[in-house]
Amino acid sequence: MSETLTAVLPDHIALLGNPNCGKTALFNLLTGSRQKVANYAGVTVERKEGTLHTAGGRRVKVLDLPGAYSLNALSGDEAVTREVITGQREELPDLLVCVADATNLRLHLRLVLEARSLGLPMVVVLNKMDRAKKLGITIARAVLARELGMPVVGTVSVQAHGAQELQAFLDKPLAPRQAATWKSATADAVRATQHEVHRIFSLAVQEPAVDADPSGRIDRVIMHPVWGFVILAGVLFATFMAVFFLGDQLNGHIEGAFAWLAGLVEHHMADGLLRGLIVEGIIGGTGGVLVFLPQILILFLFILALEDSGYLPRAAFLLDKPMSKAGLSGRSFIPLLSSFACAIPGIMATRTISDWRDRLTTIMIAPLMACSARIPVYTLIIAALFPGNALAAALVMVGLYALGIVSAMCVAWVMKRGHRSHSPLMMELPSYQWPDPRSLAIGLWERAMIFLRRVGTIILALTIVMWALYTIPSPRAQQGGTPIERSLAGEIGHALQYVFAPIGFNDHISIALVPGMAAREVVVSALGTVYAMEGDEDQVGNQLEARIATGWSTATKLSLLIWMVFAPQCLSTFIIVRRETNSWRQMWLMGGYLFALAYLASFITFHVATWFTA
Repeated sequence: MSETLTAVLPDHIALLGNPNCGKTALFNLLTGSRQKVANYAGVTVERKEGTLHTAGGRRVKVLDLPGAYSLNALSGDEAVTREVITGQREELPDLLVCVADATNLRLHLRLVLEARSLGLPMVVVLNKMDRAKKLGITIARAVLARELGMPVVGTVSVQAHGAQELQAFLDKPLAPRQAATWKSATADAVRATQHEVHRIFSLAVQEPAVDADPSGRIDRVIMHPVWGFVILAGVLFATFMAVFFLGDQLNGHIEGAFAWLAGLVEHHMADGLLRGLIVEGIIGGTGGVLVFLPQILILFLFILALEDSGYLPRAAFLLDKPMSKAGLSGRSFIPLLSSFACAIPGIMATRTISDWRDRLTTIMIAPLMACSARIPVYTLIIAALFPGNALAAALVMVGLYALGIVSAMCVAWVMKRGHRSHSPLMMELPSYQWPDPRSLAIGLWERAMIFLRRVGTIILALTIVMWALYTIPSPRAQQGGTPIERSLAGEIGHALQYVFAPIGFNDHISIALVPGMAAREVVVSALGTVYAMEGDEDQVGNQLEARIATGWSTATKLSLLIWMVFAPQCLSTFIIVRRETNSWRQMWLMGGYLFALAYLASFITFHVATWFTA
């Protein structure tokens, strides 16, 4: 009777599970778009929380814990997971939902047994039950529940109603939670846990005599030392073709929408500072960044789909050996690939790298990947260098991307030179599967919101500051010249000319680089402003191309291209590096070495090109 009185309905549950068990897909199925994403206090591990409605209509808070193979933490993610479920970081959950992959239960039972030792109310969720059935795997759930001493339910997280059994279970009363304690396991305890896993598995699971999973057969091609790299090259080629060509089509629609909005404001507002702030500062500044959203989302669509399918972990393994020559591991592949869209999500993706030195090295070289913000500047200068020669333009563009990659590997080699030890890459290779459209949609939505929050806060503030700099006249400005040349930005640019003259930059380029320090993508529009060009975007682009082709020397064009490869002209990246490393020193170190590298490379390029073209 007393047990009935003290029983409670769970209002707060936490999802615990190994990486690749389908935990996040289950979280997305349970919570839909009712999610909040932040960081745990003091660390850069992501915290995902959502709400679900049970079959009885109750609202339940759901916490998606970072993936962990064991509570004997080896990574920051695992340490945070252990601290949460032992009550060290926040209030204990009413129920611990331990998600296990039904197709690979032997591996996942270890974490279940470790969590059981905490004494919290628990339920085991066997996910991917549909796939286990297809593979001929039979799981006696009643036997498993008896041996584990806790309820066992089944889910199919990729089906719309695949979690009904779990949602119904959440309306059942549970024993109240108690304080949870964790003791680090000894070698004998680990062996005992493994023995218990083997005993329970042999009682509850029956596997087919012949392995029906085709993953092994596919891996013989995908992981082949020759064909594996050919396939990887094809995948990357298809990804970037979609990013540049399909993204370019979508960019035009966004540009048109912002041009229409700017025209609407100009039509209904009188000329003045306020109209200039709204049209040039807010609409022009944010619009100039938002045009890259389609390219970023297309790249992340490919990354999420490849990760969900099980291919990306294999690509990381494939690249581990060549990347180890530069002192990196295969885990750096996904963050560096993400950096081709934008360095910010790439740097944030380094959270999956457990070794701090490997992670720091990856963060430091991520800005060397040619992000989408460089494309307008590359395109403009290359078109002025090789007018009408598409083949030469394409080869130079590929060369700039290759230069960034090779330079990144060289920098990584230098950074790791004093620490050459290379720990072997250990990752679980999940079975191949079709990506879940629901998970892809939610993943893209999350990344779009991260980007839009950045546009609505940091970039908006920076564009307003930059607008003020090139709008407010300098007290020492002389008559004549364009308005930007007479502004505070022009004053700064003229002062910088003495710094940039040795690498071939004239005063117009120096002035344009002032707003360009905040974000690379505004360099083109800043050049158009400096040269006092008018018209729509295409007209300004054509005028700029003609002006650069005739007004700049070949050496200056090449020097600016090389500058754009290396210079960290993105204040948002600096802010993210500061947050992810929790260090001002690392942020300034990254900025210092990149600016020094950009200046040295541009200096050599300018003077060598001048000598050849003299």
